[in-house]
Amino acid sequence: MTHTVVGLFDNRSDAQAAMQDLIAGGFIQEDIDLSNRSFGGETGTTGSSTTDADYDSGDGIGDRISNFFNSLFGDDETTASTYTNAASDADAILTVQVDSDERARQAQEILDRHNAMDVDERSSQYAQGSNFAGTTNTTGTTGTADYDNTNTARTANSETRTIPVVEENLNVGKREVERGGARIRSRIVERPVEATVRLREEHVVVNRRPVNRAISDADLQNFQPGEMELTERAEVPVVGKEARVVEEVEIGKNVTEREETVRDTVRRTEVDVDETSDTNIDDNTRSRRANQ
Repeated sequence: MTHTVVGLFDNRSDAQAAMQDLIAGGFIQEDIDLSNRSFGGETGTTGSSTTDADYDSGDGIGDRISNFFNSLFGDDETTASTYTNAASDADAILTVQVDSDERARQAQEILDRHNAMDVDERSSQYAQGSNFAGTTNTTGTTGTADYDNTNTARTANSETRTIPVVEENLNVGKREVERGGARIRSRIVERPVEATVRLREEHVVVNRRPVNRAISDADLQNFQPGEMELTERAEVPVVGKEARVVEEVEIGKNVTEREETVRDTVRRTEVDVDETSDTNIDDNTRSRRANQ
């Protein structure tokens, strides 16, 4: 069952604060209507209308407010008149459409918390404000008002109900994430190496051997003081280093693409209609007649 919660405010800023509190509390902004209903000013609207009030009929703002509450409360002219009188000096009217008693109670508490006027008390002052948030249960445009004078809630019953059919859609997007990578560092290391080389050395060798032979002319020529010198030579290893490029490391990225199937579930409201028996049915036309 659809409920419409109505709050009258002496201060528009209180109504705006209540509207923000409702949105923060999870109420849908399109179901909230904030209107300036002061008789002395212009009429402004924020949000979307949640009732079927005829604001455009009549010659003035007073007629539009009266039509609004008459539409809301149906045949309960007394309650409609009470709200119309209380709204005559209200700076703002805030309406909220909800779909359950619990949400209606929550909305009423929020409006009360933001200084909504007490309609009954304000109306009694006119006959000779405080907080109020009125609640109406609306299922159509006609019906009999059902309300308790000890409670500030007002209920109007009618014959139309709306069941929203909600369907979820699957939206698949893309975002980049880091999957890893590579960090490349270069450093200098040392390792021991060895090589074998053949080296040549010279050594002076002096041999003495005894002989016994006749002297020759050559021997006579060498038979005089003299000196002879021999030099020994040797090879030693000579070490040199040569740097050569033996390998190249190339760094880059390869880009590949792949297709991935995303699987999930989406929900949708299914409405099943079961026809009930009705003795007041015209068998020829199969049309249902409303009880008068």
